[in-house]
Amino acid sequence: MKLTGNWSYPTAIKFGAGRIAELAEACTACGITNPLLVTDKGLAGLPITAQALDILDAAGLGRAMFSDVDPNPNELNLAAGLKVYREGGHDGVIAFGGGSGLDLGKMVAFMSGQSRPVWDFEDVGDWWTRADPDGIAPIIAVPTTAGTGSEVGRASVITNSETHVKKIIFHPKVLPSVVISDPELTVGMPKAITAGTGMDAFAHCLEAYCSPHYHPMSQGIALEGMRLVNEYLPRAYDDGTDLEARAHMMSAAAMGAVAFQKGLGAIHALSHPIGAVYNTHHGTTNAVVMGAVLAFNRPEIEDRLDAAAAYLGIPGGYAGFCDHVANLCARLNIPEGLRALGVGDDRLEELTEMALQDPSTGGNPVEMTRENTLALFRAAL
Repeated sequence: MKLTGNWSYPTAIKFGAGRIAELAEACTACGITNPLLVTDKGLAGLPITAQALDILDAAGLGRAMFSDVDPNPNELNLAAGLKVYREGGHDGVIAFGGGSGLDLGKMVAFMSGQSRPVWDFEDVGDWWTRADPDGIAPIIAVPTTAGTGSEVGRASVITNSETHVKKIIFHPKVLPSVVISDPELTVGMPKAITAGTGMDAFAHCLEAYCSPHYHPMSQGIALEGMRLVNEYLPRAYDDGTDLEARAHMMSAAAMGAVAFQKGLGAIHALSHPIGAVYNTHHGTTNAVVMGAVLAFNRPEIEDRLDAAAAYLGIPGGYAGFCDHVANLCARLNIPEGLRALGVGDDRLEELTEMALQDPSTGGNPVEMTRENTLALFRAAL
């Protein structure tokens, strides 16, 4: 089966191996004549980034790039990116990379024509209506990992460099106009990044599936997304050049981000503050706390995971599902427990307060309180 297609859900997606070649055409379709490619420091010097810049240059679109992006991007990175964007007279952004490059690129485009500080557009109530929609530049997203799904998201996660709190900045027009989803761009991912980003996609699908909110479309997408990760992540991990596995993982990542419109939960509520304080890899952190959260939520999710286990072909219902997740993490060499990520007992109270402030708590099947969240952190150590 040829893994290629043109999809318009939830936005225009050019999916398939080699489709990075269509980058200049995507710029033309979006009316972009002077794009700024935004990526992270690690990707800036790699061949896949040079290839993208060569394609733009050959089409007379220049080769402007901004790459001063931290693994957990913050408002200082954003200010630096906006300076480059405005001084270069750019009229659109190519958000290129994993979650950090995609998130910051989307925010550079979003903030390019705004006069208020970025924190005024946090995903709280209708704060997004404060933005001037005409001040949002067009965005093309090019994912190079298969995890966050930020390429099909209407928000970005930006860390406040002073408070170390991750904030979700939302606006409907932050959804990229065109996505180029080319699995060949993910072939060079190291094993640890393949594992961490893949488990991030699984966490998105799992939490969306378990969320108590009503959204049957997301529910179906989440279930199939879990199946794809379960089947193809081990293959992508074992052989990074397995393009079929890489393609299915890119689909699963996008599916996870679409599905979590239904809600996230304690996995993300815990991992967001840990990542902000200890600068850990987001997807890997999700995987580390996943087992503890599954046990925490058991009273509310057991029946639902019985059904998911049957669909995924995992024997033993809820217990079998949990054992399978633990075995998958072990197979992918995910660290065991938060202590392995450098988290100690000394900041658990602070992490608990930050977790309770995280918007992901609202989608958890079991209500999160100060007492049970602190106990959950201890269980995840």
